[in-house]
Amino acid sequence: MPGSDTKQACTSDRERPDSKAVAEAALNTWRQVVARLSPVIGTRGVEVLFRRSLHMTTPDFPWFAIAGEHGGSGDLFEKLKAKLMDRETDVAAEASYALLITFTELLTTLIGESLTGSLLGPVLSLPSPTSEQETAS
Repeated sequence: MPGSDTKQACTSDRERPDSKAVAEAALNTWRQVVARLSPVIGTRGVEVLFRRSLHMTTPDFPWFAIAGEHGGSGDLFEKLKAKLMDRETDVAAEASYALLITFTELLTTLIGESLTGSLLGPVLSLPSPTSEQETAS
């Protein structure tokens, strides 16, 4: 499931996390995304996709608007974390998940589903095309 850290932070039956836990999980996921994608598309490429994803997600979450702010990707992710921490837990989780899905979809349009799955599968827990075919059989 994409953004499993974020989703798990929101769905634990034992202890209901706060928005800080959601923000930390989101930041952790984005750090992993950067680490896996930077060698392939560069840090700047990740940042551009991230900014575009923010822009595309902003109509549903207007408080996400940080696209006009300058700084490196680390600054962007810290600003994202701060914005998520300022929201209710469910809203923060929904917004974080939507952003990650948008990012993944944009990346898929650029490099294809197979390469996206190979690069981000370990981070996002995406099913591989082979496992989807096996379950369809």
